[in-house]
Amino acid sequence: MPLQRALTDFGADVAFCQVPGKVKEHYGIEVAVSTIRRITERHARAFYEKAELRQAQPIAGSTAVVIAEMDGGMVPVVEGNPEVPDKRKGKTLQWKEAKLCLAHRHGSVGLAYGGTFSGGVDEAGRAFHHCAVAAGFDASSFLHAVGDGASWITEQIETHFGAKGHYLVDFYHVCEYLAAAAHVCSPEPKAWMEQQKEALKANQCSAVLAALLPHMEPHTIEDKDAPVRKAHRYLHNRRKQLDYKGAIEKKLPIGSGEIESAHRYIVQQRLKRPGAWWTIDNIDYMLALRLARANRRWDDYWNRFEGKNLAA
Repeated sequence: MPLQRALTDFGADVAFCQVPGKVKEHYGIEVAVSTIRRITERHARAFYEKAELRQAQPIAGSTAVVIAEMDGGMVPVVEGNPEVPDKRKGKTLQWKEAKLCLAHRHGSVGLAYGGTFSGGVDEAGRAFHHCAVAAGFDASSFLHAVGDGASWITEQIETHFGAKGHYLVDFYHVCEYLAAAAHVCSPEPKAWMEQQKEALKANQCSAVLAALLPHMEPHTIEDKDAPVRKAHRYLHNRRKQLDYKGAIEKKLPIGSGEIESAHRYIVQQRLKRPGAWWTIDNIDYMLALRLARANRRWDDYWNRFEGKNLAA
């Protein structure tokens, strides 16, 4: 069992073909790549099937404000052709979305993580709610959520938190839309951008929309060539999610950098390696394994098997 734990630990971090060298260096033994993969995926599946093993343990006590973020990221998925006898042939690569979320108390750096791949938006919403509860959210708390403005995230926040939650569109995501429009709206795009950013931070969204309106492209022009129209529509549809002034006054974040970083060190670091293709099941399993480690549930799992033999 200690060896299985070591193999799974390595397999959770690096490509399976790199693990034999690490095992040889640290333990002086040789283990086949196929064995390492089989053991890692078997334990990863156990983490997936036992949801509590990948979820963060609740922190004692409630808190006034919980900060939470959720976002999706694309991972490579391989799908085989059942009509082709040779499984090595007829494979196709697709990019599908893995959903990740996190939460923490306002002023705390202790994070609770959750996520799903094949579970869809409803499962992601449940994971999001569990993260918030683990971070101290209860009936007396308020949820401050930040994200890129995706409608599915808004819907899940409304479903699970109602009036106790508020969704703020990531400030830097809004600025990307405005930056694309700035070159059309002004001969001095940098100065124009600074003016719009200050207006947004003062909750003057109407002023920003007014600055965009005279420069909107005709409807005959496609969206890809109409940055002003895209920026105007994006802001107009999310006017209730732009309370930057209130967030700044309460010293709450206006950007979603935490979840974007989490995608890199939890999802992409292992599931988006160069040349890596994953089956749908194995993405779920490996994501569960990495969430368990991030939520510090690693020891809980292995302690269950202390003194037992799972080699069979």
